[in-house]
Amino acid sequence: MASGRLTLSWVGRDEALLNTADGGYEWVSRQDSRVTEVRLLQEIGKTGEVAGTPADNLLIHGDSYDVLQALARTAEYKEHYRGKVKLVYIDPPFNTGQAFEHYDDALEHSVWLSMMRDRLLLIRDLLAPGGSVWVHLDDAEMAYCRVLMDEIFGRGNFVGTVVWQKIHARNNSAQHLSAVHDYLLVYARSKSDLVLNRIDRTELSDQEFWNPDDDPRGPWRRSDLTASHAYEDGRYEVVGPHGDVFAPRGNRWWSCSRETFEGLRQDDRLWWGKTGRTFPFRKRFQSELGGLVPTTFWTHDEVGDNRQAKGEVTRLFDRSRIFSTPKPEALLKRVIQIASDPGDVVVDVFAGSGTTAAVAHKMGRRWVTAELLAETADTFTRPRLEKVVSGDDPGGATKTVGWAGGGGFRSLQVAPSAFEVADGRVFFADWVKEEDFSAMVAAQLGFTFDGEDSGPFCGKRGRARLAVVDGVVDEVVARGVLGQLHEGERAVIVGKGVTPEAESLVAELSRGSKVLKAPRDLVRRGRAVR
Repeated sequence: MASGRLTLSWVGRDEALLNTADGGYEWVSRQDSRVTEVRLLQEIGKTGEVAGTPADNLLIHGDSYDVLQALARTAEYKEHYRGKVKLVYIDPPFNTGQAFEHYDDALEHSVWLSMMRDRLLLIRDLLAPGGSVWVHLDDAEMAYCRVLMDEIFGRGNFVGTVVWQKIHARNNSAQHLSAVHDYLLVYARSKSDLVLNRIDRTELSDQEFWNPDDDPRGPWRRSDLTASHAYEDGRYEVVGPHGDVFAPRGNRWWSCSRETFEGLRQDDRLWWGKTGRTFPFRKRFQSELGGLVPTTFWTHDEVGDNRQAKGEVTRLFDRSRIFSTPKPEALLKRVIQIASDPGDVVVDVFAGSGTTAAVAHKMGRRWVTAELLAETADTFTRPRLEKVVSGDDPGGATKTVGWAGGGGFRSLQVAPSAFEVADGRVFFADWVKEEDFSAMVAAQLGFTFDGEDSGPFCGKRGRARLAVVDGVVDEVVARGVLGQLHEGERAVIVGKGVTPEAESLVAELSRGSKVLKAPRDLVRRGRAVR
């Protein structure tokens, strides 16, 4: 019998991508220190009311991979985000071969697949058991991404594909077909744990309700009492108000047992028509029904379209600053309403104009969003979110959710790589000094960093304490560090230089403690030590 599983292959699948200074990518080993590195997140500003902790709403400037890596693996952020994110919505480059003003959408196909693979793997780590990821694409890469996500999340965790009508006008200049829709691929972290919310009822959906019998419970609609699947107790006859006998015909069965049927009769939940002589239907009362189960086709009049999205952004900024590819707030409102509840964490690491974070903020969700391009973040994302906080954003979802301003967010930036590689050797970048050196070491080794910790220590991981020396660890330094340990604790001492005597002393005096030389022991064979 054949074994194995279906996988998607492409050039460079076994390699990783590294951002270059010009905004492009280069192929490197997946064990390259600059790929496995956990970058620091450095605060650059605050807006509104924040606590100054990783649990704040976060606007991060930096590459989406580095942001996801930091959220999933830095001890301070891991506590709040790994396995705890309810919704991830991403609107990545569609790879259409076009070049837009605010981002490059012309990646080579294999580069795009590797870029998405690396980010989706980290997104999977962030999702809560009942969480879901929604990936917004068009025809250029949707089919390939579906196979890729089958491999990463498991085919059984595929929830559905939403089709969004992004344009409601035909393009008669199209060469073949006028494309008017995008896709949202929806996957669960664990489909058995996923519970999606219903959407709000509409005037159109409620048009079928009536009350011809003046039922005091209010308007109702008819519901079929038969089913197409065989039901053990589904073959019986019922008698109507005037003695008429009814039973399902052909390949139909009653959808409930006789006992349930008679219970509906006693509670006046059956409709036999105005004459009382027609086949019975069940009465479903509007007051007892909740929202609507979402469908997989979302029209422009329900959730907006590209024209509406551009109008929302244009009203926020002067017309000289127009973002090329915004999404309407109504679209994100529906996604967030379906896939999360107030207080849940929503993540979007392709922020663009900031629609996801803006709507999440208005709807009472915690959020993290990231934007690679500083110009986009400074021109669109940050100013838009500042307007949301101050209550100066009257458009979009503001009225429908009753938003009047409040809250806040912190602005962070991804630190440059701590490592430089030359002739196969790894060196520290010039900025890696003193407290930055300590914070960087803590991030690589999975310690919670505390730059204000008393004594020689700057981090903690269970019973292990971290001491970082921006210099040489010798016998004197090692003995001083070990002397500060409490009973049952062990130390990890990291220095840019280490003497053999210090290593021997630590091994002799403190079982389980160790001395590491940086960067050598932080990136063994290119892999960050965990």
